[in-house]
Parts: sequence; C-alpha cells; structure tokens
Amino acid sequence: MAKPVSFKTMARVINQLGEQLIRNDSIALLELIKNSYDADASQCTVTMENPNFADTGRIIIEDDGEGMDYETLSTAWLEIGTSYKEDLLKDDLRKRSPKYKRFRLGEKGIGRLGVHRLGKEIEIITRTIKSNECVLKINWDDISRKKYLEDVPVEIIERKPAIFTTGSGTKIIVKRLRVPWTRVMARDCSRSITSLNSPFESDDSFRVSFKIADEGSNWLEGLLEFSDIEHYKLFTFDVSMAGNKITSFKYRFVPWETMKKLTARTITHDDREMKPLLRMVYKEENKVLDIDLNLYQIGEVRFRGVIFDRDTRTLALGVQDKAGLKKYLDRNGGIRVFRDNMRVFDYGELGNDWLELGIRRINIPTLKLSNNIIIGAIYIREREISSDLREKTNREGFVENDAYIALYHAVRFALGRIESLRKTDKDLLRKHYGPKKTSEPVTTSITDLKDFVEKNVRDESARNEIYRYLDRIATDYEFITGSLIKSAGAGLNLIMVIHELEKIINGIMIMIKNKVSFDILADRVKMLSSLIEGYSILVKNSEKKVRSLTGLVEQCIFNMQFRFDVHKIACETVFRNRKNIPDAVCSESHVLNALMNLFDNSIWWLGYSKTVSPTIFIDISDELPGYVSIVVADNGPGFTKPTDEIIKPFVTDKPEGMGMGIGLHLTHQIMESLGGELIFPEMEIFEMPEKYEKGAKIALAFKRGGK
Repeated sequence: MAKPVSFKTMARVINQLGEQLIRNDSIALLELIKNSYDADASQCTVTMENPNFADTGRIIIEDDGEGMDYETLSTAWLEIGTSYKEDLLKDDLRKRSPKYKRFRLGEKGIGRLGVHRLGKEIEIITRTIKSNECVLKINWDDISRKKYLEDVPVEIIERKPAIFTTGSGTKIIVKRLRVPWTRVMARDCSRSITSLNSPFESDDSFRVSFKIADEGSNWLEGLLEFSDIEHYKLFTFDVSMAGNKITSFKYRFVPWETMKKLTARTITHDDREMKPLLRMVYKEENKVLDIDLNLYQIGEVRFRGVIFDRDTRTLALGVQDKAGLKKYLDRNGGIRVFRDNMRVFDYGELGNDWLELGIRRINIPTLKLSNNIIIGAIYIREREISSDLREKTNREGFVENDAYIALYHAVRFALGRIESLRKTDKDLLRKHYGPKKTSEPVTTSITDLKDFVEKNVRDESARNEIYRYLDRIATDYEFITGSLIKSAGAGLNLIMVIHELEKIINGIMIMIKNKVSFDILADRVKMLSSLIEGYSILVKNSEKKVRSLTGLVEQCIFNMQFRFDVHKIACETVFRNRKNIPDAVCSESHVLNALMNLFDNSIWWLGYSKTVSPTIFIDISDELPGYVSIVVADNGPGFTKPTDEIIKPFVTDKPEGMGMGIGLHLTHQIMESLGGELIFPEMEIFEMPEKYEKGAKIALAFKRGGK
C-alpha cells in the first residue's frame, strides 16, 4: 500500500551548506556586503570587536540601504534558496534598484549562509522607510538541539525605530565567532573588501569601510593601498574588445623623472604598427581560430591595468620602500574581474592564476607578465547583457562554459599585444639602466683576454702557447655556434615539415580509397619522395662554398609549394626571367632554413591579415656591390615592429602559441655565420612592383663568389 511521505530538511544542513558554498570567512563577509549593494545602500561599514576572542568577539555589518520589512525578512531572508532576487531580475520594472539603478548581484538565495559561517549568534535589525524596525535573533545552538530545521523556533520582533530613527537600513550583529581571528586573517579580509571596487573605475555611489576595535585596533597599521604605489608604475594599458577584434587600444610607457635617458611613448589602435594586429585569434592544435565574443551574450569587454618593474636596479632609481612595494604586489597583484561595478571572486586572488600567467612565463620569462608585476581589471557589462557568463554557486568565478572560454582567449590575446610593446620599452630600460653586456659573448672575451696577455705576459714562448689555445677555443666555438644555428633552424622548420608531409600522405590515402588512376597516384608518390629529399637538405652537413643560389631558391619553393597552394598564395618568381645570375658564398642547409623561415612568416601574416590576392615576390639580385641577394617580399601588412627589434630573440607580434619570435633572429645569425647580411630594403634598392610597398621586404645578401 502506498503511503504519502514528504522531504524534510535536517537542521545541520545550514552549517554544511555554509561550509561548502562559502569558502572562507572573507567570502562570507563579501556576500553580506553584496546584499547591501543590492539593497541600494550608499555605504556599508564592517566593524570587528575583539576578533581574536571567539566567545566575546563580534562582527557588525551596517548599511543605509532600503532595508527589509516583516514580510521580506520572514520570506526572502528565512527561505534558503529563495527566488526573491531572481524574480526581481525577471521583472522589467523592478530588475534595477530604485535609487541607483543597480542590477541585483544575488540570485541563488544562499548568500546569507555567510552569516551562519561567521558566528553562532546572529541579530538582524532592519527597517524600510515605510515600516517599523524589525529584529530577528538566531542562536545556532538551538538549531543543533533540533533534528529538523522546521522545528527551530525563530521570532521576529517589530518595534518603533531605535537604531534607524531617521531612515532605512540593515544592521547585522554576529556574536560568538566560529573561530578567533588572527592579524593575518583580518588583513587579508581588509584587502578583499578594499578590492571590491576597481582601482581604475571607482563607483562613487557605494563605499565600504572596514575597521577593527579593541584588541585588534593596530592590526591594519601599515597596510598599503593602491594609491600608495600607483606612481611607481612604468607601463599602462586600456583595451576594449568586441566581436572578433580589439576595438580600442592604448598603451603607454611612462618612465620616471629619474630616467633621463628614456622618453615616454604612447601606442593606440590608430598607429600603423597596431592596425594590422587587432583581429583576435587563438591556436587550437594546428588551427588558427577566430575569437568572436559576439557568438555569446557577453557584450563589450574592457581591460585596464598598470605594470611595474621589480628589477633591483630599476627600483633603485626612485622607490623608497622597495620591500613594501614588492610585498604589496605579491599580495595584491593579478587580474581581477568586475561586473555591475562589483568584483567577481576569486579571480586575481593569491593562488588563483586563472589566466595561467605562470605557465606562460616558463619558456620566456623576460617577455611574459607575471601576477606579481601587474594590477589589472576586466570590466564586463551588466548581467542583462553578459548573461552567458554565469557565476558558480560556490562564488568562485564563472562556470567554464564556451562564453567563459571565449573571454579567456580574448584577454590572453590582449595580454600578448601588451607584452610585445612592453618588451621593446623594457629592453631600452635594461640597455640604459641594466647590467652592461658585451654584444658578442665569448668572442669578445677571447679578444679581451688576448689583449691582457699581450700586456702582462712577457715570456714570448708562453705568450704564443696561450695564443694557440685561445685560437683553438675560438675555432671550436665558431664550429659549435654554426652547428647550433643550423640545428635550431632545422628544428624550427621540423614541425612545419611534419605537418605538410602528413597532409600529403593523408591525401594519397584518400586517392587510394577513391581508386584514382595509377599514373596520378604514382606522380603524387614521386612528388612526396622528392619533397622528403628536398627537406633532408635542412639537416645534412653542408660546407660553406661558392654555389648557385638559383637551384636553392627553386628547391625551397618546391618544398613550400604545397603550403602556398593550401593558402592560395601566388608566387611572383622574377628571378626565373634573369640570366647570368652570379654565384655566392653559402651553404645549402643554411640558405634553405633561412628562406623557409621567411616564407613561413609571409604565409602566416598574409593569412592573419586576410590579404586579398596574397602574393610573395621572389628575386635574385646583384644590385648591392659585392653581394648576391635573395629578395623576398609580400603584399601583407608589413612589419609591425622596428627592424632592429624583430631580429632579437623572442620578439614577435604573433599571438601566443603561433610563433616564438626566433625565426628572424636565427636567420640573422645564419647570415652572420656565412659572412653575409640580413637587409630590410626600401623599395628603391631592388626592383619591386608597387603592390609590395607596404608589405614585408627582406633581402638575404650573400658575398659574391669568384674573382
């Protein structure tokens, strides 16, 4: 026989939910402060009394918001999981608060569990402007003595206003604290409360203050604020993103007055070097994909921040309290998220590296930013517009859905643009105020040592013996560096080679499945064999001697032809119309590595910029006296950095994961090892059609062979 039964709620579920959904005491307090914000308060004061003694300690949260009447307190407050605020959000007439027109932050009806986490006794005093004052007292010891929550006696007293005599508001008094607070806990809580409002976009309609009385009155002494350290910044940025591009961009390098050798500079989205770099993309496996915020309810995203430099030599130029600055950045650095003028926790908190800045720095620490040198803020439009970004129930960030992933990639893309500009200015900073380095390591040291021996070793036989060893060291060093340059260049091209060969092999397999004719299949297999043979030159030992450049250029074009075809790039091979091209001093593997790097760069930038009718210009010229030059140009966006910058290692404007910034550096090293030159020519030096004027133009100038 079926018997009717019903669900019952165990009384202890309150404590269990509070512990599981509210991670710590600071988050619990922040939930109550958010309630004050939702209540249209202009100020909220948090006061601690004797916080280091659990039995006598008290936490008081008081605001001047709209307060609650008897009905609201008895339903919206006492109903766990109430839909009260969610219902307000669905009501077009009430979804914004009446006074400050705020969107309500709460929606799940569990924020009040933070009160229960903080202490064992709670007293709530509240009043609306049109009602009497209501007082609700809860003793959680009573709850522990009852089995079911419904059996716990709770009373609400209505009385004439005693606290809020002239207006509305809510005062929550938490007694008999769950744990005694420590100085570290209180300072961390103060930082969290201070960080509710962004340092860049302050909301003057809502202010929160935090203070400690009695035993802990000195706990907050010496606690720095953002205004105390802001003037030590060296870099600032302000970026807006919408759809699939950066819509607004401003980066500034702001050297201190003591840095007389440096000048400030500003880069915006209107500058020539930035215009080609605004399309937002990311790499997934071997694919370059667009980041499109318009695919989701996210709205425009704004990203602001300041960046510091922790180098000891830099700090010595103007920072008085170096330890204080570093400590502040260690505790408060990172990138936070704000929506509805209120912070979304716990992005930017110590230990939450949500953008994985630490992982990004492993391979290139001098280029990438870390959490302890940046203070950043991401601003998301109000919840109505950014509804696809949904907060987790436990108040620890957004649900990691597709909308969140798009936001993540967009912010990382913007960071890459900022980091690239910062590196240029940081290198200048190190050049003038960093350690002095010789331009040619080892070789310069050997030369200096020879000069020292010449002046200080009088015995001629001993001196000659030392010279003999030093010459041997110099020769071995030249061999080692030459080998490493070749292997590095080959390694850089290896992934590209493997990728293209796999495509061709897969194509052959499809041909076999489709039963194409043997002749077509045989031609394709022969082409694959020739391609592998051509690629093998990259890793073979190849001596430096006088050679014809024409055959090497043809071989490289053959190696790259499949990629040119896939990306629908035409090659304008002017050199094929020239006769009597002089030979030059070079090595096969070095030339192929260098040329493939140049072609690979052109292919990437032509694709990223979506250039119409993409074309690569290839010529061999003897216009430069004493040299034979392979000239490569494209009709893409051109170089986005000064040419003396792009030959440095790890300098690139390609988005993260799409280039390490060593291709042109290796090409420069290769040309030096061959006694040649890497040149970035103007149009008039070599004959080139006008359509390449704005594109990238490079010449590999080899010494002319023969007499």
